[in-house]
Amino acid sequence: MTFPDFFDDVPAIRLRDPLAELLGAAEEGIMEYRYVDAVRLAGHSCPTVAGAYLMARAALNALYPDALPERGGIAVHMPSPETEGTIGVVAQVLTLLTGAAAQGGFKGIGGRFVRQGLLSYAMRSGENDGAVRFERLDTGAAVGVLFDAGRVPADMSQREHMQAIMQRRETPEQRAEFARQWQARVRRILLEHADDPMMIRVVPLGDTVA
Repeated sequence: MTFPDFFDDVPAIRLRDPLAELLGAAEEGIMEYRYVDAVRLAGHSCPTVAGAYLMARAALNALYPDALPERGGIAVHMPSPETEGTIGVVAQVLTLLTGAAAQGGFKGIGGRFVRQGLLSYAMRSGENDGAVRFERLDTGAAVGVLFDAGRVPADMSQREHMQAIMQRRETPEQRAEFARQWQARVRRILLEHADDPMMIRVVPLGDTVA
């Protein structure tokens, strides 16, 4: 299986999962996720998947500045309903990386390692100014994270290529160029702006985003 070379250069997310340790899935529960794992989950690489990956990374770095993040020890609240826009896609990537799951998640063992219900959705759009809320279960520390893909705009020719694709009249050359430019944008997001506070904004929370 061949992926774009730049996938290997994206910063990894390293964390500890106590459930994985208990069940012998990973020594000391330590696991490392890479961008390609999010791509395999979603089935594609796009600014939304890249943004979700970077949002999780930024939140975990902020909530666990001096220790490995604990997978399964974080609650995630999405700012809009699951079916709105790309909210569902983002949530799936965040479940992969944080362990936080909706009502279909793991129910735990003897009251421990519960993942079910750690992921929730807003009843209306734009709660907390559109930020995704991440909260540590042990300390209550929380941050809101926002992603602005507009910091890395698409190439102007992409609109024409997209229209051709949507109308099913694209040429092989247009298809190839569309794919090249699409991943070039994703590459810039992941490698040139991974720590750009104007693209990934992290806000310490009380009850709401300031």
